[in-house]
Order: sequence, then C-alpha cells, then structure tokens
Amino acid sequence: MSDPAPTGWQRELDELARRTELAHRMGGDEKVARHRELGKLPVRERIDALLDPGTFHEIGALSGRGTYDDDGNLTDATPANFVMGRGRIDGRSVVVGGDDFTVRGGAADASIFQKQVHAERMAHDLRLPIVRLVDGSGGGGSVKTLETERRSFVPFNPGWEWVVANLAQVPTVSLCLGSVAGLGAARVVTSHYSMMVKGTSHLFVAGPPIVNQLGIEMVDKETLGGSTIHTRNGAVDDEVANEAEAFARARAFLSYLPSSVHDVPPRRSTDDDPNRRDGSLLSVVPRERRRVYKMRSIIERVVDSDTFLEIGRLWGRSAITGLARLDGWPVAILANDPYHYAGGWTADASRKVERFVDLAQTFHLPVVHLVDNPGFLIGTESEQAGTIRHGAAALAAVYQATVPWCSVIIRKVYGVAGAAHQNASRLSMRYAWPSGSWGSLPLEGGIEAAYKAQLEAADDPTALRAEIEARLARAQNPFKTAEVFLVEEIIDPRDTRPLLCEFANLSAPLRAPGPSAHGLRP
Repeated sequence: MSDPAPTGWQRELDELARRTELAHRMGGDEKVARHRELGKLPVRERIDALLDPGTFHEIGALSGRGTYDDDGNLTDATPANFVMGRGRIDGRSVVVGGDDFTVRGGAADASIFQKQVHAERMAHDLRLPIVRLVDGSGGGGSVKTLETERRSFVPFNPGWEWVVANLAQVPTVSLCLGSVAGLGAARVVTSHYSMMVKGTSHLFVAGPPIVNQLGIEMVDKETLGGSTIHTRNGAVDDEVANEAEAFARARAFLSYLPSSVHDVPPRRSTDDDPNRRDGSLLSVVPRERRRVYKMRSIIERVVDSDTFLEIGRLWGRSAITGLARLDGWPVAILANDPYHYAGGWTADASRKVERFVDLAQTFHLPVVHLVDNPGFLIGTESEQAGTIRHGAAALAAVYQATVPWCSVIIRKVYGVAGAAHQNASRLSMRYAWPSGSWGSLPLEGGIEAAYKAQLEAADDPTALRAEIEARLARAQNPFKTAEVFLVEEIIDPRDTRPLLCEFANLSAPLRAPGPSAHGLRP
C-alpha cells in the first residue's frame, strides 16, 4: 500500500485536481452541446472511442490560458484546443492527438503549437503509430491575431520536419472530423491513411468565407471541400458514414502494420484453412473477352475470410488497393477492376498504385498483385492528364520495391502498364490462370493498327477482321507461352489460395525490419 500524500502538499494537489477539472470542461457546456448538435463527438470522447478502454495517458492537460485575480490566484482557465497523449489500440501503444473544436473552433490562435510538435516527435522517437483527430485549422491563426498579438509573422509550419519524418518511420492515420483548412488540411493528407465523415467533414486550402469574399466563386462547405470531392480526387483515402466507423477503420488499418519500420507486421491466428480451394473461381472470368467480372470477389475468396480492408475505393477506380491476411500474415493487395476502363491504368490509378506500393515497401508488407491490365488509358483526356508520367512513376515504385512480390495473372497483361505487374529483374513468384492473355497490344486495338491497309482494301472488312482476330487468338494461347518458360506456371484457379498462403509463409522470414531507402510520398 502506497503512503498517503504528504499533508504539506495537499493544497497543490487540490489545485492540480481543480485545473484538471477545468481542462476537462473544454470550451464549456454550451459549446460542447452545440458541437454535439453538429453530429460530432467532443475530442475527449473521440479519444476514448478510439483507444482501448481506460488506456489514455494525457500529456499537457494543464496547458492553456489562465485568468488570475490581483493576488495571483487562478479564477478560470481556457484549455489549449489540442489534447494529446499515449494509449493503446488492441493492446499496442499509440500516440493520439486531437483538436478541440469547442475552443475557438480549433483555430491555431487558441492553441499551443508545442503540443502538436511534442505528439509528432513522441511518435517518432518512441517508434509508435500516431492517430490525428483533426477538427480545426491548426495553422498560424486567423487575422484576429493581428489585433490580439499586435504583430504578424512569417509563415512556418511548426514541427513539420517530424510530420514528414514520421511517414518513413511510423504508421500515421488522420481522421478529418470537421471543417479543416490550411495547415490542418495538410496534416490530414500527410499520412498513410486518411478518412472523412460524410456530411460533417470538409477539407479546404481556404474555406468558403475567403473564397466567396475574394470573388473567385460562390460556394458552401460541401461544394468546396466535402467528402464527395476529396475521396474521389485522391486527397483523402476513404469516406465513412460516421465517427464510430472512422475509429473502427483506423483500428483495423493499424492492425495490419508494425508499430514502426523497425518491426515487421504481426501475424494473427486464423481458422481459415490455408489449403482451401474455392470451386467458384472456375467460373468467375468469362470466356468472352469483352465481358467484365468482379475482381473483388476473387480477392475475398483467396484471402483469409473477412480480412480484406480496401483503401481508396472511390478514386483511381481501375486500380484496387487494400490490406488482407494470408494464413494470418498481413499482405498488401493490388489488383485491377475491369468495371472501370477495363482495368487500365489512368493517371489517378497510377498515382494510387505508386503511393500504395510505397506503403507496402515502408512497412515490409509482401505484395500480392492480381493482374488484369490492358495497359494505360488512351485518348485525348489521358494525354492531357499526363498519364505516361504518372504511369512511369508507378512503374518506378514497383521496380524500387524490395518486399516479396507475387503476381497472379487473371486475364490481360498488355503494354508498359501491364509490364508493371512485377519487377522483371528480380525473382518474383508468378502464376497465370488459363484465362491469361498478354502481348504488346490488346487484339481489339492492335488489329486496327497492324492490318489497317488490308482492312481498308477488303470487300468485307468485318469478316476479314474476325478471321484475323481468330487466327491471332490461337497464337495467344497461354500454353504456348509456358512452353518457352515466358510464364512460369499456369494454375488451376482453385489452387490460388493455397499458393498465395505458401507465398506468405515463404515471405515471412524474408521481411527485413528497418527504414526503406525511400519513404512514402504523400
């Protein structure tokens, strides 16, 4: 039993308890109630909902601005509008920091920026994941500071060196939970995984009052920076229905990653048989080349049951990216979606692939690539978007990656984008389904280019084209490619899961902890 506190210090302990109680009032009952009316939880309840119960250890609770009487006694206190500390998620230590919108709307002129800097550096130096609950501007303050401080300042981003360094060191998750502008918006997007809540989250470089006042255009929060904008342009990864879903997805995302790059992703037990063979895979891919199918159904059938966590579903939609487990081992899943541009890489899809491969490389996640790629998107819009540059950057990310890599060719592999299904200069495990089809160009466009003169001179171009297509299709038989060992194995689709689980187990001892030669680029 510990000794009771010395009575000589009881006055100070009472003062500590009083100041702590003032901090927990946040902006006061009225402002907290108004915050709830907007459908948002106060910051302290957000932290409790995110972390394992009873594990939050707050740091800097007493920071803020006090009001004193003539005798130097504290009469009231307004806490700093940033709450931070350590806690646990699924038993693992994390750093969490959240803006308190009930104090000056989360604006920086009510903050003590050193607290944000401390949180970022704590995550970096202790090698702990960090979760940011962003609900304010978090920058240099409003123009009101010109009156309150009677000075201006040259803009700088406090502690940004730690924000950037953490991208190469620890998992960082940012939840945009309100109207976020300026540096707050930059904090959201400079992370490995970010989310917005539909209807209550907004993200801007500058908010509607500034945009409208300058006469640029007339907008409201939703049309300027709602989740339907930023989860479809790639600024933010995912959109969720409510804050509870955001906290659940943050916890799920972190479960696939190590606490830092100095560890490897943890394995979890599973009841899903690694040798399970799913007979429905035999009929997923249609024989008709132009018919689409659901790639996600393949993913869900080959990974451990209920473990696929998709990331960025609403943007770069011809590329599918997400995390899953194979025989309990975390892996990065990369695939093509035939429902969007037949699975071809657009500029956005290329950016999405580059960033996702960087994530896998940073945190030592083996990559499983389910391939159905007809090449880069073609046409005027694609050229104007600079697709080839973004595509080349994605190809560079694939070739820079050193994590174990396994490709399963489901259907198409064409052109430069198709060649990015693996780094051809290293040993990568590769399998092909009997539905595999590959070459420099898909037949649909290649015939028109290669046989233009004959088709123009033919009495019946349609019949000639069909005859040429049938002849070339016979030459494309995947077994002829296998005869000369240009594809290593053609497999029964039902064997996909057992082979991928074998890959995950073979890869596990090859995962090397430590920093990557390059970190993820936001």
